[in-house]
Amino acid sequence: MKRVVVSVALIVSASVWALGVPSWASAQTATSGVAAPMSAGREAAPMAEDPKLEARLIDISQELRCLVCQNESLASSHAELADDLRREVRALIREGKSDQEIKDFLVARYGDFVLYRPEVKPLTWVLWFGPFLLLVLAAVFLGVYLRQRRALPAPAALSDDDRARAKQLLKD
Repeated sequence: MKRVVVSVALIVSASVWALGVPSWASAQTATSGVAAPMSAGREAAPMAEDPKLEARLIDISQELRCLVCQNESLASSHAELADDLRREVRALIREGKSDQEIKDFLVARYGDFVLYRPEVKPLTWVLWFGPFLLLVLAAVFLGVYLRQRRALPAPAALSDDDRARAKQLLKD
């Protein structure tokens, strides 16, 4: 339910932004009853005829990675490829495909990289368990290093003759 409310809020705010309506314009309309003149802005992104379909599209695309941006979800990306992928996902939703079928289709086409949270399988074990393995290896190496350091003999104290000789060498 929370995702749907957030999704609807994002759609409404994006539509208002795309139309170029300043935030004060809606407040002025509400108080005076007169619509403020609108500046020319970009055309709003096409939305599905069905709000449920659009909400489902947003839910699915939040779990998919933009292949151009790579650190953005498909839902938040403005890349042209992201628009194409969203159109493809819309078409698959209209065909009656389940969320998992849509993800499977995109994984078959683009690989596991398209998923923000790839499935745990032998091919992705490095992604899931690699950081923990590196942490364990670092802890083991640190432990070995500290043990070896502790096992080293303490440096011997300098005799008076050695100290005098060192001072003489440093003066030269």
